[in-house]
Amino acid sequence: MSSQELTAAEPSRRVPLVHGGHLRVVGATAGLVAVALAVGAGFAGSPTRLPGGIRIAGVEVGGLSPRAAVALLTRRSEAAARQPVVFTGSGRRFGINSTELGVSVDWPAAVADAEGVGSGQAIIRGFRRLELELLGRDIAPPVRVYTAALDYEVGVLAQRLDRPVVEPRLVRRGTGFTLLPGRAGLVLDQTRTENLLIGSLASLRRGVVVALPLSVEQPSESAAQLVGLRSRAELAVSAPIALTYDTHRLILPPGQLARMLAFQSGQLVLGGRAADVYFARLARLVSLPAYGARFSASGSTVHIVGALEGRVLDVPQSAAAVVAASERSHDRVAALVLDGVQAGRSTKAAAAMGITGLVGSYETVYGGVPNRIHNVELVAHLINGKLIAPGATFSFNRATGARTAAKGFLTAPVIINGEVESGLGGGVCQVSTTVFNAAFVAGLPITARTNHALYISHYPLGRDATVDYPDIDLRFVNDTSHWLLVRTVVGPSSLIVSLYGTPQHRRIVTQTAPLTVTGPMPIAPRLDSALPAGERVILTPGMPAQSTSVRRWVYAPDGKLLSDAIWYSNYRAVPEVVLVGPRHHRLKPVSGAAAKAGGAAGATAPTLPVGTGLSEAERALR
Repeated sequence: MSSQELTAAEPSRRVPLVHGGHLRVVGATAGLVAVALAVGAGFAGSPTRLPGGIRIAGVEVGGLSPRAAVALLTRRSEAAARQPVVFTGSGRRFGINSTELGVSVDWPAAVADAEGVGSGQAIIRGFRRLELELLGRDIAPPVRVYTAALDYEVGVLAQRLDRPVVEPRLVRRGTGFTLLPGRAGLVLDQTRTENLLIGSLASLRRGVVVALPLSVEQPSESAAQLVGLRSRAELAVSAPIALTYDTHRLILPPGQLARMLAFQSGQLVLGGRAADVYFARLARLVSLPAYGARFSASGSTVHIVGALEGRVLDVPQSAAAVVAASERSHDRVAALVLDGVQAGRSTKAAAAMGITGLVGSYETVYGGVPNRIHNVELVAHLINGKLIAPGATFSFNRATGARTAAKGFLTAPVIINGEVESGLGGGVCQVSTTVFNAAFVAGLPITARTNHALYISHYPLGRDATVDYPDIDLRFVNDTSHWLLVRTVVGPSSLIVSLYGTPQHRRIVTQTAPLTVTGPMPIAPRLDSALPAGERVILTPGMPAQSTSVRRWVYAPDGKLLSDAIWYSNYRAVPEVVLVGPRHHRLKPVSGAAAKAGGAAGATAPTLPVGTGLSEAERALR
């Protein structure tokens, strides 16, 4: 068989050929790995020793065991703690110990950090330690500090080192001005100072001086800038200034102006206490009060007193005018600026209220003790001038408020629970009764009215009205289309209440029922040994229980009936006190009510004239 046939039938095996270049690369790589392993193993060192090249707080601890490193750092720290660190600023020196601020260093934690930097498997540890040998590393240890002590110390340093900026200024001496130079200020950077104190006291270095971080603040303007301002100030006080308003002329002398001059942002201004006092006095002189429109009423007529515009001194504008005049060598005149002011109701608004005449008026006669007269005058003053809007309700209690001593009310006779006693505000019902009758004759709807507990004859029959704050009130409605004005006139012995508005010309028709006795008059007998046996003398007249009613028809001018209302009044009985001479037999029994009112036999009776025909209530309240 030929060789060609053999090759085709049985292919021969090919052995891979390794070229020389490939062998060289593999060999080099293997060599590098071997070298690396050798280096890593050579620098791995002992895992129980700190790597070389490592420092803690600047102290070389490489090669030491962790325990030895902690002991070394602790000794150095204790020695350093006994020596202060000297801080300096602005030429002053401050020695501070770490113990003063409670600064302490956690050396074991720092050593543990150093161990971690050079740890790992042997070869990896070796490379890490080789890097530390070549580059080195300084580990900052954890530091603790007593914050309150640190804040206090930094605050003390700031107080001693901070220096405020002193601006250059002009100082007045009489009417002359002296230029004083300024001075730069110093400010301690407190945040940086805190970090500096902690770092310096935590370190083991001593014997060095540490500069505190101070910044310099310059004045906002230079003394040269004030030279021109001084010339303007000297011109300002060179002559008087005339202040004018209306036809008036006031003189501001140089000395007064000099005391008010101030300098602000390179400008002349007026300020300070002297200026405040001067312009306050000037404002009182030139200002005028404003008055709102008001109503003046007399009898059946009423007219409007027009509103009066007031004026006030515009202090900033007037001060600016004075400064402008002071900067002139001639025509040194400043016109004061006066602003108009309005107050209260305008004349036009008052006219639109429609208060043009009398709607209703009533007069009652009063007397009694001085305290009662005082209370009548006081409460009449409280309701005088009250305005009632169209459709609104007038409330006597709301208009007067509580009757208290703080308001000036005095103690006087007043009906309490059907008996005459002394109470705060006695006499108020004189006014409420007069107001009721004014509204009654005006034909206004009366929505709340209560009669007195006892009948009082000097009031119109069935037309009295009592009040007691806050429960018992007198109320009526302004059913007209215009406002109503309440006016009171207190005379020496009478009270007039008038309602002014747009006259309604209503026709009032009334019907008063007779005063009817609804129960017997209780008798309160009292023994009097000075009287003959069986003789009877009336000490205080009494009064039986009585009632009445008043009906009122109100008609419009065209005859239309506007309202038809009835007011009922029921009055309690007043016991008649009778003095009785002694008998040999008992007095006739009296009713329970009479016994209660008259009291036990022999009780002391009030000192009143006998046989006058007036009840005790009427005497006290008249």
